[in-house]
Amino acid sequence: MPFNVPNLLTWLRILLIPLLLLVYYLPQDWVPEHNRNILATAIFVLAAITDWLDGWLARTLKQTSPFGAFLDPVADKLMVSTALIMLVWLGRCEAFIAAIIIGREIAISALREWMAKIGESRSVAVSMVGKLKTVSQMVAISLLLYHDPFLGLSTHAIGTWLIYLAALLTLWSMGYYLRRASPELLKR
Repeated sequence: MPFNVPNLLTWLRILLIPLLLLVYYLPQDWVPEHNRNILATAIFVLAAITDWLDGWLARTLKQTSPFGAFLDPVADKLMVSTALIMLVWLGRCEAFIAAIIIGREIAISALREWMAKIGESRSVAVSMVGKLKTVSQMVAISLLLYHDPFLGLSTHAIGTWLIYLAALLTLWSMGYYLRRASPELLKR
Protein backbone atom coordinates (compact mmCIF):
# COMPACT_ATOMS: atom_id res chain seq x y z
CA MET A 1 0.00 0.00 0.00
CA PRO A 2 1.52 3.32 -1.03
CA PHE A 3 1.63 5.85 1.79
CA ASN A 4 0.52 9.11 0.26
CA VAL A 5 -1.85 11.90 1.21
CA PRO A 6 -4.87 10.57 -0.74
CA ASN A 7 -4.60 7.13 0.91
CA LEU A 8 -4.08 8.68 4.34
CA LEU A 9 -7.26 10.75 3.85
CA THR A 10 -9.13 7.57 2.95
CA TRP A 11 -7.84 5.88 6.12
CA LEU A 12 -8.90 8.97 8.08
CA ARG A 13 -12.43 8.54 6.71
CA ILE A 14 -12.47 4.94 7.95
CA LEU A 15 -11.18 6.02 11.37
CA LEU A 16 -13.98 8.60 11.63
CA ILE A 17 -16.63 5.84 11.56
CA PRO A 18 -16.25 4.71 15.20
CA LEU A 19 -16.09 8.37 16.21
CA LEU A 20 -19.44 8.99 14.49
CA LEU A 21 -20.95 6.06 16.42
CA LEU A 22 -19.40 7.13 19.69
CA VAL A 23 -21.09 10.54 19.52
CA TYR A 24 -24.52 8.95 20.04
CA TYR A 25 -23.35 6.47 22.67
CA LEU A 26 -21.92 9.05 25.06
CA PRO A 27 -24.03 9.67 28.17
CA GLN A 28 -26.68 12.38 27.68
CA ASP A 29 -25.33 14.43 30.60
CA TRP A 30 -21.90 14.58 28.93
CA VAL A 31 -23.12 15.86 25.56
CA PRO A 32 -26.62 17.30 25.08
CA GLU A 33 -28.54 16.14 21.99
CA HIS A 34 -28.09 19.40 20.06
CA ASN A 35 -24.31 19.20 20.55
CA ARG A 36 -24.33 15.53 19.52
CA ASN A 37 -26.10 16.48 16.31
CA ILE A 38 -23.57 19.22 15.57
CA LEU A 39 -20.63 16.91 16.34
CA ALA A 40 -22.01 14.02 14.25
CA THR A 41 -22.73 16.37 11.36
CA ALA A 42 -19.22 17.83 11.53
CA ILE A 43 -17.68 14.33 11.50
CA PHE A 44 -19.81 13.26 8.54
CA VAL A 45 -19.15 16.48 6.59
CA LEU A 46 -15.41 16.09 7.25
CA ALA A 47 -15.63 12.54 5.88
CA ALA A 48 -17.54 13.77 2.81
CA ILE A 49 -14.91 16.45 2.18
CA THR A 50 -12.07 13.94 2.48
CA ASP A 51 -13.93 11.74 -0.02
CA TRP A 52 -13.80 14.51 -2.59
CA LEU A 53 -10.32 15.71 -1.57
CA ASP A 54 -8.56 12.35 -1.70
CA GLY A 55 -9.77 11.72 -5.25
CA TRP A 56 -8.83 15.22 -6.38
CA LEU A 57 -5.38 14.99 -4.78
CA ALA A 58 -4.73 11.53 -6.21
CA ARG A 59 -5.46 12.79 -9.72
CA THR A 60 -3.72 16.17 -9.32
CA LEU A 61 -0.59 14.77 -7.68
CA LYS A 62 -0.64 11.68 -9.91
CA GLN A 63 -0.77 9.47 -6.82
CA THR A 64 -3.47 7.09 -7.95
CA SER A 65 -2.93 3.46 -7.07
CA PRO A 66 -4.86 0.20 -7.37
CA PHE A 67 -5.03 0.04 -3.57
CA GLY A 68 -6.43 3.59 -3.35
CA ALA A 69 -8.94 2.81 -6.09
CA PHE A 70 -10.08 -0.20 -4.05
CA LEU A 71 -10.08 1.44 -0.59
CA ASP A 72 -11.79 4.73 -1.46
CA PRO A 73 -15.21 3.30 -2.41
CA VAL A 74 -15.04 0.88 0.54
CA ALA A 75 -14.49 3.79 2.93
CA ASP A 76 -17.38 5.71 1.34
CA LYS A 77 -19.79 2.81 1.63
CA LEU A 78 -18.78 2.10 5.23
CA MET A 79 -19.32 5.73 6.25
CA VAL A 80 -22.66 6.10 4.43
CA SER A 81 -23.94 2.74 5.69
CA THR A 82 -22.96 3.54 9.27
CA ALA A 83 -24.63 6.95 9.10
CA LEU A 84 -27.82 5.48 7.59
CA ILE A 85 -28.02 2.77 10.26
CA MET A 86 -27.56 5.44 12.94
CA LEU A 87 -30.30 7.56 11.36
CA VAL A 88 -32.69 4.59 11.35
CA TRP A 89 -31.80 3.90 15.00
CA LEU A 90 -32.45 7.57 15.85
CA GLY A 91 -35.81 7.45 14.04
CA ARG A 92 -34.73 10.04 11.46
CA CYS A 93 -34.74 7.81 8.38
CA GLU A 94 -37.05 5.01 7.24
CA ALA A 95 -35.46 1.55 7.33
CA PHE A 96 -36.60 0.76 3.77
CA ILE A 97 -34.74 3.84 2.47
CA ALA A 98 -31.56 2.75 4.24
CA ALA A 99 -32.03 -0.79 2.89
CA ILE A 100 -32.41 0.50 -0.69
CA ILE A 101 -29.28 2.61 -0.48
CA ILE A 102 -27.12 0.07 1.36
CA GLY A 103 -28.40 -2.83 -0.77
CA ARG A 104 -27.62 -0.97 -3.98
CA GLU A 105 -24.12 -0.13 -2.75
CA ILE A 106 -23.39 -3.78 -2.03
CA ALA A 107 -24.90 -5.00 -5.31
CA ILE A 108 -23.11 -2.45 -7.49
CA SER A 109 -19.81 -3.01 -5.66
CA ALA A 110 -20.12 -6.73 -6.40
CA LEU A 111 -21.05 -6.00 -10.01
CA ARG A 112 -18.06 -3.68 -10.44
CA GLU A 113 -15.71 -6.24 -8.92
CA TRP A 114 -17.02 -8.96 -11.22
CA MET A 115 -16.83 -6.69 -14.27
CA ALA A 116 -13.23 -5.78 -13.37
CA LYS A 117 -12.32 -9.48 -13.13
CA ILE A 118 -13.58 -10.07 -16.66
CA GLY A 119 -11.85 -6.92 -17.96
CA GLU A 120 -15.01 -4.87 -18.51
CA SER A 121 -14.79 -2.32 -15.67
CA ARG A 122 -15.10 0.65 -18.06
CA SER A 123 -18.72 -0.28 -18.81
CA VAL A 124 -19.68 0.29 -15.15
CA ALA A 125 -17.55 3.37 -14.49
CA VAL A 126 -19.13 6.09 -12.36
CA SER A 127 -21.86 7.97 -14.23
CA MET A 128 -23.38 11.42 -13.79
CA VAL A 129 -26.51 9.95 -12.17
CA GLY A 130 -24.20 8.15 -9.72
CA LYS A 131 -22.55 11.45 -8.87
CA LEU A 132 -25.93 13.14 -8.37
CA LYS A 133 -26.96 10.25 -6.12
CA THR A 134 -23.85 10.71 -4.03
CA VAL A 135 -24.33 14.47 -3.64
CA SER A 136 -28.01 14.16 -2.65
CA GLN A 137 -27.11 11.32 -0.26
CA MET A 138 -24.30 13.26 1.44
CA VAL A 139 -26.38 16.44 1.83
CA ALA A 140 -29.42 14.47 3.05
CA ILE A 141 -27.44 12.52 5.63
CA SER A 142 -25.77 15.71 6.87
CA LEU A 143 -29.13 17.44 7.29
CA LEU A 144 -30.68 14.41 9.00
CA LEU A 145 -27.75 14.14 11.40
CA TYR A 146 -28.01 17.84 12.21
CA HIS A 147 -31.76 17.44 12.70
CA ASP A 148 -32.34 20.81 14.40
CA PRO A 149 -33.91 23.82 12.61
CA PHE A 150 -31.39 26.02 10.82
CA LEU A 151 -32.20 29.61 9.81
CA GLY A 152 -35.86 28.83 10.35
CA LEU A 153 -35.76 25.83 7.99
CA SER A 154 -36.54 22.28 9.01
CA THR A 155 -33.36 20.35 8.27
CA HIS A 156 -35.26 17.16 9.05
CA ALA A 157 -37.91 17.87 6.39
CA ILE A 158 -35.35 18.91 3.77
CA GLY A 159 -33.10 15.97 4.67
CA THR A 160 -36.03 13.56 4.43
CA TRP A 161 -36.99 14.91 1.01
CA LEU A 162 -33.38 14.61 -0.17
CA ILE A 163 -32.92 11.06 1.21
CA TYR A 164 -36.03 9.98 -0.74
CA LEU A 165 -34.53 11.65 -3.83
CA ALA A 166 -31.25 9.85 -3.12
CA ALA A 167 -33.13 6.53 -2.91
CA LEU A 168 -34.77 7.21 -6.29
CA LEU A 169 -31.42 8.16 -7.82
CA THR A 170 -29.95 5.05 -6.20
CA LEU A 171 -32.46 2.83 -7.98
CA TRP A 172 -32.05 4.76 -11.24
CA SER A 173 -28.25 4.46 -11.13
CA MET A 174 -28.49 0.77 -10.26
CA GLY A 175 -30.68 0.24 -13.32
CA TYR A 176 -28.18 2.21 -15.42
CA TYR A 177 -25.23 0.08 -14.26
CA LEU A 178 -27.17 -3.17 -14.73
CA ARG A 179 -28.13 -2.13 -18.27
CA ARG A 180 -24.50 -1.32 -19.01
CA ALA A 181 -23.40 -4.70 -17.65
CA SER A 182 -26.27 -6.72 -19.13
CA PRO A 183 -24.45 -7.85 -22.29
CA GLU A 184 -21.76 -9.46 -20.12
CA LEU A 185 -24.31 -10.75 -17.60
CA LEU A 186 -26.31 -12.42 -20.36
CA LYS A 187 -23.22 -13.78 -22.08
CA ARG A 188 -21.89 -15.57 -18.99
